[in-house]
Amino acid sequence: MGYSKQAIIGISWIGAFRVFSRLIAFLRVVVLARLLVPSQFGVFGIVTMALALLEILTETGINIFLVQEKKGIDSYINDAWFVSIVRGLLITIFIILTAPFVVSFFKIPQSYGLMLLISVVPLIRGFINPSIVKYQKNLQFNKEFFLRTAIFCFDSLVAIVVSLITRSAIGLVFGLIAGSILEVILSFILIKPTPRIQFNLQKISKIFHRGKWVTLYGILNFAASKGDSIIIGRALGSGPLGIYQMGYTISTMPVSEVSDVVNKVTFPVYSKISEDVVRLKKGFIKTILFVSAISVLVGTVIFFFPKELFVLIFGQKWADTMIVLKPLAAYGVVRAITGTTSSLFLSLGKQNYVAGITSIRFLALIITIVPLTLAYGIVGSSISVLLSGIAELPLVIYYMVSIFKSNNKEIG
Repeated sequence: MGYSKQAIIGISWIGAFRVFSRLIAFLRVVVLARLLVPSQFGVFGIVTMALALLEILTETGINIFLVQEKKGIDSYINDAWFVSIVRGLLITIFIILTAPFVVSFFKIPQSYGLMLLISVVPLIRGFINPSIVKYQKNLQFNKEFFLRTAIFCFDSLVAIVVSLITRSAIGLVFGLIAGSILEVILSFILIKPTPRIQFNLQKISKIFHRGKWVTLYGILNFAASKGDSIIIGRALGSGPLGIYQMGYTISTMPVSEVSDVVNKVTFPVYSKISEDVVRLKKGFIKTILFVSAISVLVGTVIFFFPKELFVLIFGQKWADTMIVLKPLAAYGVVRAITGTTSSLFLSLGKQNYVAGITSIRFLALIITIVPLTLAYGIVGSSISVLLSGIAELPLVIYYMVSIFKSNNKEIG
């Protein structure tokens, strides 16, 4: 059975969702940028970084395991749900316990209340029905589109309404909570089987064994992706952090979204044809050429028209963001292209490859981020991020060559 047509349809559906959701996200940012000041965005960024870190540290790789699994996954749903609930509870407890330390580290006392409120989010997300992964595994991206669209629109609506009422970043947190609640409800209504609280230690052990590299990758990827924001928040404060994060989001969003859309579709497709090296190679080459063309085009527009993107759209108070756009736009292009390899490696069970590549990016970042930030501010931070993306290129190429060096050899 050929999967090219299904892949194209899948990319169309996921692409449509990304375009729609990012349009809504863009409009939401425009509205909130008029309501809030850069320091408020910075406070929200610190709170969400803390949440993201704890989610990464407790990542089990359940969804990747379920997609990779060649047999039916229904027998794993109860175990996956049990692990997810326990994980969500632990993250909530950790956020509450560590909130004072995070506030002290960044010296932003106004973030304490937001951290306590956002601790509810992982607890709610823990109850999402793991069967939701079937939409991706079975290439049912039309259903994924309507599910994600409903959740995202509800999240955005709540965030804007509460922000209009409170004139604070608390609206963004309420949006996350509302979206999480809706996802739990829809996952039980729309997708079967419905999980029950029970577990099998042997199955749970298998999930954790397969997911250990995913956990390591997640930790390293968080450090490589958020290390710049942590350093800026600590060294320069919430104002520069808010400006930098706005520039990072806008300059990397269009190109990274291309890679994210393609990876979400190609991962299950590659998993289905992972034993046919010829088909896998042809599919991957088509994918990386497509992503490269789109990423370079969009990145070029961002690189050469920073003023039109910010001052005219977001207002004069965000004018300082333009100074970081060019290096971050170049970084977005590099990451979009190299990021297409992750779905290939994961489909072959090469989670260690993904972790290795990310470790190089992380090392390059920690070596350069502090001296460049202290010397040149957020401009230095953006240059450090670009250098980290370039540093991982040699290892990406090496792993690709090692996989495709012989079409006659079986991929292990």
